[in-house]
Amino acid sequence: MTQRFFPGLLIATAVLIAGLIVAFAVGRYPVGFGELFDVLWSRATGGAPAASEATENVILLVRGPRVIAAVLVGAALAVAGAAFQGLFRNPLVSPDILGASSGAALGAVLGIYFSLGVIGIGLLAFGGLLAVAAVYGIGSALQSRDPILVLVLTGVVVGALLGAGVGLVKYLADPYNQLPAMTFWLLGSLAATNAGDLIPLAGPVALGTIVLVALRWRMNVMSLPEEEARALGVPTGPMRIAIVAAATLVTSASVAASGVIGWVGLVVPHLARALVGPDFPKLLPTCALLGGGYLLLIDTLARTMAPIEIPLGILTAVIGTPFFIWLLAGMQRNWS
Repeated sequence: MTQRFFPGLLIATAVLIAGLIVAFAVGRYPVGFGELFDVLWSRATGGAPAASEATENVILLVRGPRVIAAVLVGAALAVAGAAFQGLFRNPLVSPDILGASSGAALGAVLGIYFSLGVIGIGLLAFGGLLAVAAVYGIGSALQSRDPILVLVLTGVVVGALLGAGVGLVKYLADPYNQLPAMTFWLLGSLAATNAGDLIPLAGPVALGTIVLVALRWRMNVMSLPEEEARALGVPTGPMRIAIVAAATLVTSASVAASGVIGWVGLVVPHLARALVGPDFPKLLPTCALLGGGYLLLIDTLARTMAPIEIPLGILTAVIGTPFFIWLLAGMQRNWS
């Protein structure tokens, strides 16, 4: 497994580095690799860059925050997707399986409806945590022999209810000002990201990722059937709560920063498993690197392929759907 891990990690790192270079260099104002290196090296060493002031502003003030946000959001969604897929032992699970994205979406559209401003909208978008807490409370109260199945079904039902709430708020919203803002946010975008948005994003993402990395060995055990995991001495109930809470935290933070971006948490974990296998100590860092690089490339494509910027949620679906079908075809060949 170690011989497989390092080549896979190297490929994931190369994807992230390629995404960083392309994201900084490509755009309405092209930036050469030499200029990029000059500006970043001068900022790191405290010297004066040889590049023009306009180039420095584009790199540090315009593209820099957006690039960092794309890396954080992509890594967070990919890591959360891997955690949920392992926990629920289902390769078709994504980070919004327990209603996190739906809860965050409802909170955000309510913030836009009541004109709360950027900070208020961001805080209400963390309603995904409350949604998952409600799902977990309802699922636990039902006391089924298969708690994972009940949890997933409860998440589907609550997510549908929250989606109906989003539809109701959009129906009541002002069609000239509020409704376009809600629609744009729900489709996902990093266009308005600035340096001030990075701390509210980086803090929860770092905290949730640290928890998941700390539990990486036990997550391997949690991928086993419930009885086997308990027989190995793992307290499945508290462990499930910790994994769900950490994965939901990073998902809610990502949705609060960028809107609803699908497919990243579904497709990227499959790519990472193909590179390094299902072992979580190797899978999680590979997912983080691949997810960051993948969303960087998608975001660069979104802002450069057309005269107007294309929402990220549309591109991730257009690219992710055929890619996932190709993955399923490969899995089918392996099964046969």
